[in-house]
Amino acid sequence: MKIIIVNGPNLNLLGVREKSIYGSDSFTNYYENMILRFPNIKFEYFQSNVEGELINFLHKVGFSAQGIVFNAGGYTHTSVALRDAIAAITTPVVEVHISNILTREHFRHESLIGPVCKGSIMGFGLDSYRLGVESFLTPE
Repeated sequence: MKIIIVNGPNLNLLGVREKSIYGSDSFTNYYENMILRFPNIKFEYFQSNVEGELINFLHKVGFSAQGIVFNAGGYTHTSVALRDAIAAITTPVVEVHISNILTREHFRHESLIGPVCKGSIMGFGLDSYRLGVESFLTPE
């Protein structure tokens, strides 16, 4: 099984930025532990701060993997283009967020990508990614 984890803007700064919201662990450390935790899954990881690069990557991998775990960061609330890219691919996408976006600023309460995703997971810290991965392991 191949699962791809995709992170959007500013998530390259995990462990450094706003630790009270996002924690102090880097995504690199967390990702390495995910690989160890799920030895039967072939993982791929991509991060970009650029909307067009995220769209191009989704187009590239969105027809071959069994699942995509996607944290679109701030683009969650603004990008119709990312929503359209997710709708256009056949690989199911699970939207994840480290924080609970519904308890944050009002402009973060709406997800443009959520309606075209398999599901949404938020508020469990970095474990939101693990829960996203596990959603592909359980039958629907």
